[in-house]
Amino acid sequence: MKVIICGAGQVGWQIARHLSGERNDVTVVDSNPDLVRRATDTLDVQGITGFASYPDVLDRAGARDADMIIAATHSDEVNMVTCQVAHSVFSIQRKIARLRSQSYLDAIYSDLYRRDHMPIDVVISPEKAVAEAALQRLAAPSAFDAESFLDGRAHLLGISIDEDCPVINTPLRQLTDLFSTLRAIVVGIRRRGRLFAPAPEDQIFPGDSIYVFTDTTDMVRTLEIFGKRHAKQERIVVIGGGNVGLGVARALEGRPDRLRVKMIERDRRAAERAADQLDRTIVLNGDGLDAGLLEEAQIGTADAVLVVTDDDKTNLLASVRAKALGCPLAICLVNDPTLVPLMQAMDIDAYINPRSTTVSSILRHIRHGRVRGVYSIGDAEAELIEAQVLGTSPIAGQRIRDIAFPEGVLVGGVVKDGRMTKIHGALRIEEGDMVALFAMASDVPEVERLLQVSIDFF
Repeated sequence: MKVIICGAGQVGWQIARHLSGERNDVTVVDSNPDLVRRATDTLDVQGITGFASYPDVLDRAGARDADMIIAATHSDEVNMVTCQVAHSVFSIQRKIARLRSQSYLDAIYSDLYRRDHMPIDVVISPEKAVAEAALQRLAAPSAFDAESFLDGRAHLLGISIDEDCPVINTPLRQLTDLFSTLRAIVVGIRRRGRLFAPAPEDQIFPGDSIYVFTDTTDMVRTLEIFGKRHAKQERIVVIGGGNVGLGVARALEGRPDRLRVKMIERDRRAAERAADQLDRTIVLNGDGLDAGLLEEAQIGTADAVLVVTDDDKTNLLASVRAKALGCPLAICLVNDPTLVPLMQAMDIDAYINPRSTTVSSILRHIRHGRVRGVYSIGDAEAELIEAQVLGTSPIAGQRIRDIAFPEGVLVGGVVKDGRMTKIHGALRIEEGDMVALFAMASDVPEVERLLQVSIDFF
């Protein structure tokens, strides 16, 4: 597949890394020559320096025979015009644009993206994706990472293993015998900085970080088995009233359990905008690092603080201060992945990486086969792929134990006739089933092959 990626920032570079590693023909376009040079020096991609919306620049990037264009520059308008040029001049079939402005994303204006208007096939909103990720973290507060799959029937949980975990030094194979009714599988283990797909004989040790795929109804029990307490969230303080914070507060207000939410926003105009758009949330104007303001927000009696300003260092420090003032759970937004190793030392419970959430949203629309969801794990080290099994795909009609999965691939969940099924070797995968597969990055192309329609279909 020939792909043009416009924008060589964090998201564009990461998408290029995924696609070039899977032997696609990738060209990166950016007006910043340093970013283009970084991409061409570190990845197997071609690079073009220039403005992505200019027809001659796209022509030099190979737009005449490209299969897909991904517009992920920092400008919404450039991304929109790039897709228009790609359609009108070069007839590129698949066009994906990252848009941030909420006005462009309002449902009442969705007609704008019709093929005879502004032809964009897929619109990705980073702020919406991050807000959804924040809500996932709040749903599983004792997990450092969380994402829902299979229409909410299952969750992927990232769990840090402590000394008091009840199942340390226990082979994973034995967990099936110990908890025979539990629909949960350990699909990934990070040990001493390395992520791998475990074998049945592998054990879990203190200091490990594990990824568990679990039925949603078994989520609380799964957390308890791995030594985590699931506390209900009733009082939440949100620091940061931008698009992400506003989106989270709106979603929390819409929940039936009527949570008590307070928001702190430093910019007065943004705070006034948030107060106008929210019904039950108390909005305070001031610095989220101000201990006096945090105490006014009753941070000591809050169940969780969610820090989502646009500055990583502010998010880290505000999280630490909130915990020092008595808040038991701190979740913060971190754009710079090099800061993530500091989380544990700073006693920050969970984080949200906007780059990973945006990359995951884009990958969902790139993967072959009938893929419905993709979640990028770690620093693009692995993916959790959700897909529907097609009748002519190689895995249809086979038992799990007979499918030639690579060593780095594990079946996390299967939905048959609308119900989650316990995973075992004799389970047969049928046409129409929904499957969730954990795959190390190097094994993703083989997973795509197993999910694709066989050539015999044609």
